[in-house]
Amino acid sequence: MENSGEKMVDVRSVVEAISTDNENAPLYQVESLCMRCTQNGTTRFLFTEIPHFRMILLSAFECSHCGERNNEVQFAGELQPRGCFYSLHFSAGDQKMLNRQVVKSESATVKIPELDFEIPPEAQRGSLSTVEGILTKAGDDLQALQEERKKVDSQTAEAIDQFLLKLKACATGESSFTFNLDDPAGNSFIENPFAPSPDPSLTIKFYKRSPEQQAALGYLVDPSQLGESCDEESIEEIKNPSDQMKGEPHGSIGAAAGHRAIAQVNSAEIAENLFRYSTPEEVMTFPSTCGECAERCETRMFVTNIPYFQEVIVMASSCDDCGYRNSELKPGGRIPDKGKKITVCVKNVNDLSRDVIKSDTAGVRIPELELELASGTLGGVVTTVEGLITKICENLERVHGFTFGDSLGDSKRSKWQDFRVRLNKLLSLKEPWTLIIDDALANSFVAPTTDDIKDDHQLTFEEYERSWEQNEELGLNDMDTSSADAAYNTTDGS
Repeated sequence: MENSGEKMVDVRSVVEAISTDNENAPLYQVESLCMRCTQNGTTRFLFTEIPHFRMILLSAFECSHCGERNNEVQFAGELQPRGCFYSLHFSAGDQKMLNRQVVKSESATVKIPELDFEIPPEAQRGSLSTVEGILTKAGDDLQALQEERKKVDSQTAEAIDQFLLKLKACATGESSFTFNLDDPAGNSFIENPFAPSPDPSLTIKFYKRSPEQQAALGYLVDPSQLGESCDEESIEEIKNPSDQMKGEPHGSIGAAAGHRAIAQVNSAEIAENLFRYSTPEEVMTFPSTCGECAERCETRMFVTNIPYFQEVIVMASSCDDCGYRNSELKPGGRIPDKGKKITVCVKNVNDLSRDVIKSDTAGVRIPELELELASGTLGGVVTTVEGLITKICENLERVHGFTFGDSLGDSKRSKWQDFRVRLNKLLSLKEPWTLIIDDALANSFVAPTTDDIKDDHQLTFEEYERSWEQNEELGLNDMDTSSADAAYNTTDGS
């Protein structure tokens, strides 16, 4: 049972070892209590990385006295900016889909709507398994206490027996069902064997976490957002005058540095670039929580107007404790009546340098590669055409974590390698290609390369009427503004 690469250490040494950035961390063993026989067993820790996915901590317990064994996976990296929701529809008789690999983090919930069945986060803490494995383990956990239930409540035990038959039918592929995986931390994953092409059976959505979900993940949340009472200390902390929103002159943050840069190089071109967009007189500053270390930090916000586009809100956060920085751009003004599709024909280096604003409701498509990314895949980004392609490549490698693993077949590996070569060739401009950004809320933008946008013949904008399904996904069908409209009409009339 002992191995030359393993050594018995205390828990503190293990924590210190896995907290380092050493990629070649050894396998550690810790003596720990067995919860079945109360004897001492052995827990093994391994800090490793799933290729192109996440850094994880694998732990496996084994008791030599009673044979008890279990394992767990915990994520060693950061929480993702948004939560993720995977929905996989299974058809009866499709056995291959049951073998899809699943990463379920300790904050993820699994639901099967057809059975009205839910596996809460604490039931199967961080696991690396398959769809069949997760359902089988859930059935085994329910079956474990059936004998005791029959003695205490035979009616409930009988109902559970009937449910176990339905669950087994799903786990063996005899019944069709929907497998939903919801993770507020954004660290869960379901394999897509058709990647990089879309999977018709798999739906992926990214969403903004609620205040309750933020608090459950350890973020600092204003108690008033949770609707719960809090102690006096936390109230005083929130009401601290130094933490309230305040305004700062815009020149003290960005414009003054811009003037110095212009003075040093004396370049009219730099001046034109710096003042390309109109800037406000004031930047608002308010407290927030760092996305890396969860410490209190500061977020700056100001409103600016982008020519040929619309008014936007720029937000930037920086943390003095860990050095984390983040910037985000949000649309301002009302919701447009129509969606917008932007088409760019990329032919030269100037096209790769075009400024791109992609909102979190926009999808990206490249017909030459038969590549299509659903809305929300990359979130909201401000970049260039070249930067967008680079982000797409990095995102595909990160999301499809099992694609380049050792278990991948030669044919699929060759397919992926060929696709990555074709994706990288886009930046070499050996052949012209087309970038299409489709935004149902018309909050995306690609800058022209000419002074007048009408003279840029490689850039086209097309407005379209949103479908009912698009409005439903955006929550517009249930939006009622009649009260606000009546109030505005009354004010105008007076």
